[in-house]
Amino acid sequence: MVTAADTATSEALLATILSSLSDDKAEDIVQIDLRGKTEIGDYMVICSGRSTRQVSSISEKLAQKVKDEFGRTAKMEGKDTGDWVLIDTGDVIVHVFRPEVREFYQLEKMWQPMAGTETATN
Repeated sequence: MVTAADTATSEALLATILSSLSDDKAEDIVQIDLRGKTEIGDYMVICSGRSTRQVSSISEKLAQKVKDEFGRTAKMEGKDTGDWVLIDTGDVIVHVFRPEVREFYQLEKMWQPMAGTETATN
């Protein structure tokens, strides 16, 4: 059962993640509300970096910011190749892609609600 404190924590975590991604010039940032759809997390954030170096850098800085501000060690997969990095912060799952890889996998289409309630930011 999700409590109000858990929701507040995931909301604060989401805000920090979106701020970090924006600060690091991530592109095409999309957030998807997963509450009530799956137990893997409350939110999913998908974004792109222009190169493998930027994807890796965005991911490293995000994981460090989550650790510094929330005391959580994020689990990270794919940082060495820099094509697609998955960052699991617990309540928020973050995918950082190179644009070509993002287009190929199209994760947004799998998780987007039909009513279009997700939010895109730049």
